[in-house]
Amino acid sequence: MGKDSSNMNLEMVLSMKGGKGEDSYHNNSQAQGQHAKMMLHLLSEALDGARLSSAEAGFAVADLGCSSGSNTVDMVEFIIKRMADRYKAVGSEPPEFSAFFCDLPSNDFNTLFQLLPPHGHTSYFAAAVAGSFHRRLFLAKHIDFFYSAFSLHWLSQIPEEVVDKKSMAYNEGRIFIHGAKESTVNAFKKQFERDLGAFLCSRSKELKSGGSMFLVFLGRTSSDPTDQGGAGILFGTHFQDAWDDLVRQGVIASEKRDNFNIPIYAASLEEFKEVVEADGSFVINKLQVFKGGSPLVVNRCNDAAEIGRALATSCRSVSGVLVDAHIGDQLSDQLFSRVANRAMARADELLHQLQFFHIVASLSLA
Repeated sequence: MGKDSSNMNLEMVLSMKGGKGEDSYHNNSQAQGQHAKMMLHLLSEALDGARLSSAEAGFAVADLGCSSGSNTVDMVEFIIKRMADRYKAVGSEPPEFSAFFCDLPSNDFNTLFQLLPPHGHTSYFAAAVAGSFHRRLFLAKHIDFFYSAFSLHWLSQIPEEVVDKKSMAYNEGRIFIHGAKESTVNAFKKQFERDLGAFLCSRSKELKSGGSMFLVFLGRTSSDPTDQGGAGILFGTHFQDAWDDLVRQGVIASEKRDNFNIPIYAASLEEFKEVVEADGSFVINKLQVFKGGSPLVVNRCNDAAEIGRALATSCRSVSGVLVDAHIGDQLSDQLFSRVANRAMARADELLHQLQFFHIVASLSLA
């Protein structure tokens, strides 16, 4: 059996599913790639406002929460090409570019670096940086442009009170905060605020003068934090029901389920803005909610079995490592099989209701 997620060090365990298998993030991140491409005009706008450093200083880009799929490679190459074109447009020789791919130590960097063009065919120097973006990762004034997509909603830890049976915030009977009681949701909200504050503080020290950031992460349109939008449907419905099945059938104890929580918080625009303004290091150039669409990529919209499998593999690609660590591989197989079956029974409803909204923020140093 795995180690309880209530006590595990998320930084050492959390990652998207590595490798290139059927349920890997590499093979289940097409939707994220599509959503990122839909926002290229906003990224371009942020890049066009970035300061051009001297050729001697070089230009450093960092992707925070890069994961192990091809999306990060595509986006980094887009950023560098856009900036090189800007230098050429003003008659300057582009500087040397460096790209830092950053994620937790458990990330599958091997698969990621196999996706890079062969040595000598890239327009930049690439390096991996393993560590949490909730603290410092780089030397002071070292980075020109930070990019982060689909990552900032991940928390550094499950709030301790959420898995404490004696606490009012104990998330009994649930594995996510969608529809949870107010005290539980408030604990997650405060954790998000602490984490975002630590993120901003670290980046403000690492950015060069005139440096900027482009951030995309799960958000919500509702002012009610118990309504976690698309994340709520992904983790709070069929995934939740599958855990309940395991408990009801005596496969796992209810306490085992209650000690597992998805460490995600989908914030509102107002919540994000409040933390940025309280930190005071950044000016918000652009802030909006962007409708990204469904995370499910299917070939046949009328094939309920395919839709069920798509939801299960999508869910497993982002949470499977945590589930495996908590209940072990064999029970994990049983759990996601139940997710697929439950989703198959509500396939049509899923296709129409499962929509992700993202907060898109362009920031520069104050």
